[in-house]
Amino acid sequence: MTDMHADAPPVTVADALALPELRAGSPELVAGRAGLERAVRWAHVVAGAGALPLLEGGELILTTGAGWPTDAPALSALAASVVAAGPAAAVLELGPHFDAAPAELADACERHGIPLIVLHREVRFVQITQRVHQRVLAAQTEALAARAEVHTMLTELGLNRSPVDYVVERLAETLDAPVVLEDSAGRVVAWTGAKLLPRTALAPWSAPQPGALPRGSDSVAVEAQGRRWGRLSALPGPPHPAGRRTVLELGAFALALGKLADPDGEQWLRLSAKRLFDALLNGRYRSDGELATQLAAAGLTIEGRTLLGATLRGTDGFGAHTSLERAVLETALRRAVAPEGRVIIAPEPADDGVAHHDRPLLLALLSFPADDPRVAAAADSGSPPPLAVRLARELDMLIPSTTPPAWRAHLGLGAPGRGVRSLITSLERVRAAGRLRPTASTGRVTVQQAERQALAYLVRGLAATPEVQEFASDALGPLIAHDAESGPGHSGDLLLVLRAYLEHPANRSLAAQRARLSRSVFYQRLALIEELLDVDLSAGTTIAALTVALLARTD
Repeated sequence: MTDMHADAPPVTVADALALPELRAGSPELVAGRAGLERAVRWAHVVAGAGALPLLEGGELILTTGAGWPTDAPALSALAASVVAAGPAAAVLELGPHFDAAPAELADACERHGIPLIVLHREVRFVQITQRVHQRVLAAQTEALAARAEVHTMLTELGLNRSPVDYVVERLAETLDAPVVLEDSAGRVVAWTGAKLLPRTALAPWSAPQPGALPRGSDSVAVEAQGRRWGRLSALPGPPHPAGRRTVLELGAFALALGKLADPDGEQWLRLSAKRLFDALLNGRYRSDGELATQLAAAGLTIEGRTLLGATLRGTDGFGAHTSLERAVLETALRRAVAPEGRVIIAPEPADDGVAHHDRPLLLALLSFPADDPRVAAAADSGSPPPLAVRLARELDMLIPSTTPPAWRAHLGLGAPGRGVRSLITSLERVRAAGRLRPTASTGRVTVQQAERQALAYLVRGLAATPEVQEFASDALGPLIAHDAESGPGHSGDLLLVLRAYLEHPANRSLAAQRARLSRSVFYQRLALIEELLDVDLSAGTTIAALTVALLARTD
């Protein structure tokens, strides 16, 4: 009989030995103890030696030894025939034909790990075969029912368009084992670790070189219509009635259907990034090492690399839907980082894709080789960093010809460093800084840099504290109130004038140009500011205090 459920939890030789019908014969295991977990596919009574070649393998052989030879050479040939048939185990009832197991047969079974069991009492073989067959058929029936249950569950998930991570979670729950979904490049897309910590569950994926899965793991390809998108793996766990591999194959089929409905292939990429940023920004990790493992498994190499956080957004009108703008920005950044660099990109969690300023804000984690020139300092303070130059070149090749000339991509760069803690700090600071005036520009890219705007990054990082907000409100309150009023003498631009002046306190003519006012009008505004705030704008302490107050205003 052909076993249609080879992956299902089998009836083992140990299970058969525990049956009352077999225990009635006072069984004794004389060889092949290592094979007690061999699967019993069927039970078969064998008379003589001629029937052995007709076996298909996996049977529990029941025999009295009738018709067997007794001389040593012939018994050796018989033993060779037995092990060649590949039975699950051999049960020899002692009696008139043999009063002990032939040594030749015992030696052959021991070498091949096939249990050899002798019965010291007479039993009815028909009862044993009947009970074994009942157990085998019951296991297959249970496997069919479990398979149908899993199939129904995964079909419902597909019809409900359940997200990939939820499908993986349900698979892990069904198998009671960690389940990992990786893409075709071996990067982890989604995983659920059950009781295993990330550093253990994701170890094969986080190593510099892909590692072998632990013994007892199962893996299947996620593919359809000749396309292979990745691999679904279950780490060691308990057996499942439908078979662990069968459950994985059904899960892979459901995931493949989802990929067919996602022709752009963005769902997996964005899911992985979203989960990682959620962990990083919300502290959903036990240690820096655990987070580093998850990042490495997702393709962001950590060990021995230069790491930094970044933000990227469009400014002014793009001339097309924001989804296209986001796709252009993401693609350009990935190309600018490739091939030696690695990047993980996701939208700002509080950003729904159409931000308050109608511009998508992207967060990025960047990893470069230690000596990569793209993260080296620019030659002088006015030059754009090499990464921005590369990004501008990629954007020129990607943006539609209809993009308005005023559109720019604004790149915020955190401070580079080593290790996952440095990466977290870099991202947090560049994110808290928001959009600052650029330190340099190249092509369609404007840049702000933590290394060149240390005060701005520091103040913006503290801006949310009540003390800093109170300080900014007290320092600028009269100007804000004056700008909010209307009528003669209320131009509404005092904050803009102050910002222009503080950027060029030693060159009021240049500051007037930046404020787009005549020098005389600009000077009048400065005098009004001094009067409202009761300060001397030429004093260094006043310039420092008002600079901090303006930086603390994130609106």
